[in-house]
Parts: sequence; structure tokens; C-alpha cells
Amino acid sequence: MSVEIARWQFTVEDYERMREVGILHEDDRVELLDGEVRAMSPIGPFHASIVNLLAMLLTRQLGDNAIVSSQNPIQLNDYSEPQPDIAILQPRVDYYAAAHPRPDDILIVIEVSDSSLEYDRTEKLPRYAIAGIPEVWIIDVGKKTIEQHTQPRTNRYHEVRLFEQGEQVTSLQIAQLGISVGAIFRSF
Repeated sequence: MSVEIARWQFTVEDYERMREVGILHEDDRVELLDGEVRAMSPIGPFHASIVNLLAMLLTRQLGDNAIVSSQNPIQLNDYSEPQPDIAILQPRVDYYAAAHPRPDDILIVIEVSDSSLEYDRTEKLPRYAIAGIPEVWIIDVGKKTIEQHTQPRTNRYHEVRLFEQGEQVTSLQIAQLGISVGAIFRSF
């Protein structure tokens, strides 16, 4: 006789309520994907330094033309609220005070992937494609490369470009945005 395991699928509203009542805390390293609360990898100093450097470089380039959101939630649908390392957002006067950014607000998502590389590629990337996020960069810390994923259809991106040391990735969403791979790893 097999036993069925009961699974709960939480909505974004349920997830927010868990924070409000103290089941989840502000500092908990979790995110909501497909109704499941998932533990995220701890952020080490190396990972944090790359995210900080990226945030500074992107903010300098974009100025008031976009909002650079660092390690904050985005809402993909009623059951998924991941926390990418960087989300570049459409500018808004309220800076998204009323609600987390939704897919139409998001220009680019950037994941800095060291210990989370497999998770970012197999779990988060397909969900970004399903939501229609137009561009995703995965920074592979181990290989010191940047993958640029564009043209989302169904659950995958149909265009993937790889950038290595000595090359520059230029956004297809934001013409003035370009980052050299060397600039990201210059101090490491």
C-alpha cells in the first residue's frame, strides 16, 4: 500500500502572510517557486561583492532610466516570488512601494551563480522564460563567464550567448547597457 504525501501549494498571498505572522522572518533565505517555499544558498562574501559591484556599475550606466533592484523579490505569477540577485526594472515614481515588480515591469534579471548554478539554470531560468522575462544573465562565477538568455518561449530561452574574459555583454533590452566580463571579475 502506497502512502500519498500531502503537499501544500502556497500562493504569494499565503507566503506574505507567513512573514506577517512570523512563520518566516525577514532574514530567512527562502523564496517561493511554484507554490513551494524553497531554501536558498547562503550568500558568501565573494558572491555579495559581485552583486554589489554589479549594482554599482549598472546604476552608473542606467541612471534614472531604470531601477536596479538588488536581491529583492519579483512576482512572476500567483505562485512564484523569487529573489534574483539583480532585477533591472522599468522606472516608477513609487519605486514599487505598492507591490513587487511583475513580469511587465522587469527588463533584465541577473543571477550570480556560484553554488547555485544548477538551481539557477534548471529551476529559475525556465520560470523566468514562462513569465516572459525578456532577458536573463547568468554569471557563472566558477568559469568567469556571462550567459545571456533572450527570446523566451514556453519554458526556455531560444537564444543563448556566452561571453568570456575580454568580451562585453550588451543588453538587447537596454541599448546603453553593456558590461565587460573583465569588469565583473577584475578584483578577483
